[in-house]
Amino acid sequence: MKIEALVVEEKNAPFVREELELEQPGPGEVLVRVVASGVCHTDAITQAGDMPLPLPGVLGHEGSGVVEAVGEGVDSVAVKDHVIMGWPYCGHCRNCRRGEHRYCDLLGPAVASGRRFIGPQAGTSAYTRADGSAISGHFFGQSSFATYALANANALVTVDPEVPLELVGVLACGITTGAGAILNTARPAAGESVVVYGAGAVGLAAVMAARNTPTTTIIAIDLHDSRLDLATRYGATHVINSGRENALERILEICGGPADYAVDCTGVVAVIEEAAEAIGMIGTLILIGGAPAEARFSLDHQRTLWGKHVVGTLGGSGTSQDLIPALIALYQQGRFPFDELVRYYDFDQVDQAFADSKTGETIKPVLRIG
Repeated sequence: MKIEALVVEEKNAPFVREELELEQPGPGEVLVRVVASGVCHTDAITQAGDMPLPLPGVLGHEGSGVVEAVGEGVDSVAVKDHVIMGWPYCGHCRNCRRGEHRYCDLLGPAVASGRRFIGPQAGTSAYTRADGSAISGHFFGQSSFATYALANANALVTVDPEVPLELVGVLACGITTGAGAILNTARPAAGESVVVYGAGAVGLAAVMAARNTPTTTIIAIDLHDSRLDLATRYGATHVINSGRENALERILEICGGPADYAVDCTGVVAVIEEAAEAIGMIGTLILIGGAPAEARFSLDHQRTLWGKHVVGTLGGSGTSQDLIPALIALYQQGRFPFDELVRYYDFDQVDQAFADSKTGETIKPVLRIG
């Protein structure tokens, strides 16, 4: 079938709308008519060449839509179901069996090979140009910057039709990553402290999630007062503008010593190294932000040796099928107002969406597609 998609031709090339041919779903696959897709920093760094997706290709990995067709053997979703296209995973490796789909052994090819990664058609692309040449698709198992997408049935999360479908695609990655870092990775106990570096969409989601835990100290750090005002609105007990204050000194003052958890949402090496100093013995540094390819950071050996934990988290850990419905329920209860972060753009406004996200004018851009 013919679809419209935003194609990146080469490293740092613009998004160009193009008509492509998309195959019908094969075994285990589902065809989704894309209603909306979040715009994420990961799309930007892939466009810039910091993710190994072979270009040309179709990006987008926070898609929501309506099931149009199902392939052989699919019985978990049906035509007309409303779905979020969640994290792709094989379902058979050791980590998948543990319920840690984000750390599937086939994660690399699942998110950035540009090809199917499991099933009888593994290694092939379902996307071709008018001249018959195949290009990369299947980005994070979906390539949602298109009017239609192919996804593996096991990655889909069904959504109640009463929930705004154009809103919830952002729960496929960014918003869920921030929330899951708190709910699945940190799991702060009563009276513990959480520091969030970077109050963009991911960081603000972490703040919202922290407010739903027994932690009593939630510190948000950013360079923009407007974002810190939002952090206060969504549950931060303290905010620090690191452009005007020494963040490390303020953390120690607020907490009466080192913090229990520091969550880095920036991917900036200097910030990561500071965050490691903000936690004490048996404290935990959680890495979320995407640094440039080959980035390295340094830690003081002795202070790290004394019980510090450093852990990365992808997609909020756990499974889409558990975390996403929980966040939707919290949203419906008024306890996770992520909808207030979203600003909508038309499909052809993708460049503006990325530009507004970079400047901070928009916290979480979403493309209206179908």
